[in-house]
Amino acid sequence: MNKEFFEAVRELEKEKGIPAEYLYEKIQAAIVVAVKKDYNGKDVISCEIHPEKEEMRVYLHKTVVETVEDPDCEISLTDAAQYKKDAAVGDEILISLETKDFGRIAAQTAKHVIRQGIRDAERGQIMVEFQSKQQELVTAKVERIDPVSGNATLEIGKAEAILPKGEQVPGEEYTEGELIKVFIVDVRDTEKGPKAMISRTHPGLVKRLFETEVPEIYDGTVTIEAVSREAGARTKIAVHSKDADVDAVGACIGPRGARVNKIVEVLGGEKIDIVVYSEKPEEFIAAALAPARVLKVEVVDEQAKSCQVTVPDNQLSLAIGNKGQNARLAARLTGWKIDIKPESGFYEG
Repeated sequence: MNKEFFEAVRELEKEKGIPAEYLYEKIQAAIVVAVKKDYNGKDVISCEIHPEKEEMRVYLHKTVVETVEDPDCEISLTDAAQYKKDAAVGDEILISLETKDFGRIAAQTAKHVIRQGIRDAERGQIMVEFQSKQQELVTAKVERIDPVSGNATLEIGKAEAILPKGEQVPGEEYTEGELIKVFIVDVRDTEKGPKAMISRTHPGLVKRLFETEVPEIYDGTVTIEAVSREAGARTKIAVHSKDADVDAVGACIGPRGARVNKIVEVLGGEKIDIVVYSEKPEEFIAAALAPARVLKVEVVDEQAKSCQVTVPDNQLSLAIGNKGQNARLAARLTGWKIDIKPESGFYEG
C-alpha cells in the first residue's frame, strides 16, 4: 500500500477522532470480503496491515494436493514449490497477492465498506457522547436557524442536534455562532443515526443551572426536591437543607442575590421563586404560593391530594397570579390541587 493510504487514515483519526486501529480492522475486513469474490466467495483470503512499516499484505491460502480439483483453494505440489521449496501434500501455502490483482470491483467494494465503517464509528461515537450527557446541561453553538420552522440546528461537541421551536423559550431569539445552554432530555438511536432530544424549556435545565451555581447543592448539603416551570415567565423550585446550620433558600440566592441572578440572566430574565420544601403538605403548599402570604391551608381530601387555601383579601390576585400562573406552578410543584379563597369569602359562609 502506498504512503498516501496510511496518511489518509492518520488524517481521519485526527479529524474524526476515530481510532486508526478501528479503521484498519474495517479495511482488513473490507479487503477480505472484496477479494473473496474473485475466488467464488471461498474463505481463502487473509489481510494484514502494518501501519508502523506502512505495509499491507493480502494472502491467498491454498492447500497442497496431488490432484487439483478446486483451483480456488488447492495447489499442485509442483506449483507449491515456487512458494515453498520443501512443500508437502497437506501443507498450507500463503501466496502474496499484488494490489493490482485485486481488481477494480474489489477495490470499489472495499472503499464502500470502509466508508460504511467510518460512518458506523462516527455514529457510535456520537451515541456515546450524547449518552454521557443525557439529562445534563451542555453548552451548544447555534449553527443555523430554519427561517420557516424556526428550529435551530446546534453543534454539541462533534455532533449536531435540533432544538425545535416548541422547546425554545418563548420570545428568545438566537443568532448564528451564539453559545447557548441546553438540556439533553433523552437520546435515541434512530435509522438516521443517534438523535438527542434537547430543550431550553425543560425544568431539568433550571435544576442543572442551580447545581452548577450553588456549591451546597453540588456537594449534597442542599437538595432540590421539586421544580415547576413555565419557560420564559416563571419557575418555582423547592429546596431542602440536610444541615440545620445551612439556609437552603439563602444558599440558592447567594450573597446579594449573585447566584440566582446569574441563573436568571442565563434564562433571559425568567422569574424564579425559591421556596423551602417540607414533608408536611400544609407547610409546603403555603411556601409554594410565594410571594403571596398564606393564612391557612386545609386538606380537603388527602387521597385525592386536594386542599383549600385561605389568603388575605389583598393577596388573592398575587396568590393566583397573572392568568392563574402562580397557583398553577404551586400546584405542579407540590402535586396538590389548590383551591384559593380570600379571607372574607371564607368567613362569609
